Amino acid sequence: MALTSTDETDLILPLFTGMRENPRFATFLERLRRRTDANHIGLIHRTHDWAGKREATYFAGEDLRRRAVETGSPDPFETDHALFEQLRSNRVYSLSELVEHDPVARAARARRMANLGLADERIVRITDGETFTAWLMLARSKPCSAADSALLSNLAPYVAIALGNLVAAERDRLLARINSLSLTRAGRGWMTFDREQRLTAIDPETASYWERHCGGEPRIGERLRALDHGAERELAMAITDLSDNPQHPAHPVLLRRAPRMEALLMAMDGGSEQPGDILALVPLPHDSPTQGATRLSQVHDLPPREAELAMALAGGHSIAESAERMGLTLETARNYSKRLYAKLGVRGQAELVRLVYESTAVLA
Repeated sequence: MALTSTDETDLILPLFTGMRENPRFATFLERLRRRTDANHIGLIHRTHDWAGKREATYFAGEDLRRRAVETGSPDPFETDHALFEQLRSNRVYSLSELVEHDPVARAARARRMANLGLADERIVRITDGETFTAWLMLARSKPCSAADSALLSNLAPYVAIALGNLVAAERDRLLARINSLSLTRAGRGWMTFDREQRLTAIDPETASYWERHCGGEPRIGERLRALDHGAERELAMAITDLSDNPQHPAHPVLLRRAPRMEALLMAMDGGSEQPGDILALVPLPHDSPTQGATRLSQVHDLPPREAELAMALAGGHSIAESAERMGLTLETARNYSKRLYAKLGVRGQAELVRLVYESTAVLA
């Protein structure tokens, strides 16, 4: 079965939109099952990129694994796993041909197929050689034809593109999640503006803070509310400068005085023909992390009270203020601080502050 013009609509388009389905590729697999009159269509997708090794199985028609449990047969995917690994990319196989030389294995496999109500199957291995390997298979209760093999062969390049897009999308989502989590942990947020100072995107933490403390919900497509005229002018000038000259250094802007919120504006690369949005990084006020002293104690092998004193001093409190906050005498706090400086190898409160703020202790 070669691909027809109808297949472009019935198979190829659902394949490329299938990553957004739940379960993924459900429409493509079901239409392929109907097209081939198969009992089972399966797609095993294994990724092996920098984010780790993961495997997912999608299918339409009979659930062969459940059928195996019901009939007391071995799991067909586990049993044939070694055979899957032997397949050359983009060539369509009948797995039974790989055991033709072994009468015992051939007979055992024939029994397993019969127990599952299957007579024949075809499978093709698909890989980009770097980030994923996949197997597209069909199984039937009657013999497969040369047309079935041709259809799988013709579909293989399209499946490779779809799975490559899926891997790239998952990688981008993971990177975005890592970046967002890192900024949140560091007490930073972001928003982006177009050339007319309209908000084009904002992270949830910044949106929530602005709504609670700055006079209204920030809305995409609108300008920020509750800015005084001076802040509006400064923001407009910075965005115009950066839009006209993306190489311009990052521009600090005071958005609000009460509560105080500053922003560091910088150009985003929008390509040579279209200027990109302007990114604004904003420090979000937050309390000292409740686990900061514990982390400092673990990393530097400090007694808990000494680590607590270190966090108080790093927060800008004097020895006397820290002693009062911790319920210590001034003399005890001074003794703690001397031992603390010696253990950490710092000379005074200024170096202590730098050490703490370069550690994980200040991450939320």
